[in-house]
Amino acid sequence: MKIKTFLSVFFLLVTLGFVAYLDSPYSFLNIKYAYTADQPVIAQPVNVEPSSDIPELEEKLEKRERVAGYIVETYEEYEVYKDKDGNVIKSEPSGKTDTLRYWDYNNKDR
Repeated sequence: MKIKTFLSVFFLLVTLGFVAYLDSPYSFLNIKYAYTADQPVIAQPVNVEPSSDIPELEEKLEKRERVAGYIVETYEEYEVYKDKDGNVIKSEPSGKTDTLRYWDYNNKDR
């Protein structure tokens, strides 16, 4: 019984060690990747102008009502088109709605 427990713990530790080796940057799985800690990463910012053809999606509150001790809010998604200055050109509903229901703590009927 004592040998069985010892062997189980030994094989568990060997398995964990092997998995840790495979996960390390020195394993044969990660040999194609270079890891350097002494060189800083240099990233150049890219100035990309947002296209006016692609709409932004916004949700607007359509209605709020109290139902059985809850407040139910209905939001509708709109496609908002803007020009280069950020002014809204047009806003169209997409037809997608979301409802949010939460408990009304100000409800006096409890």
